Amino acid sequence: MAHPTPEIRSRVGLQVNGEPYELDVDHRVTLLDLLREHLGLTGTKKGCDHGQCGACTVLVGGRRANSCLLFAVAHDGAQVTTVEGLGDDTRGPHPLQEAFLERDAFQCGYCTPGQLCSAVGLLAEAAADPSAADLSRDGIAEGMSGNLCRCGAYPRIVDAVRDVAAASGDTASAQVVA
Repeated sequence: MAHPTPEIRSRVGLQVNGEPYELDVDHRVTLLDLLREHLGLTGTKKGCDHGQCGACTVLVGGRRANSCLLFAVAHDGAQVTTVEGLGDDTRGPHPLQEAFLERDAFQCGYCTPGQLCSAVGLLAEAAADPSAADLSRDGIAEGMSGNLCRCGAYPRIVDAVRDVAAASGDTASAQVVA
């Protein structure tokens, strides 16, 4: 007879989209499940649950991360930005959100939150190290290759990222809620 696995819980403090949270969570809870099930932030999607599709991409400390692969307890004190935190009522939509709309860079929309967070992270990486940044069409496609789109909107996604990078001199990445 198999014995049930005991539930081990820990207190986790996170700042999500600029708001502080203290949660008591099971050690097995991923950051993705914490966001969706405990905080009700359902913009971040669960696709493959293996870190291969990018639908769960969020920003952790300003860097892109597949939240389905991260245990929440390992990120105590982290600053997390989800798609819900990219724009706000004061500033309006993030420039990348506007560019995705203008370029029709989505069809079904399932991958869009992960694509947006990944694009914000990509532009932040380019701003941090301009000498290593490749914001050409091929460079953006390579930089976004961890995010799959079953609808095939890749050319329009790349165009949207290029538009924001060109128009803002990369200041759009500074709008991430820290």
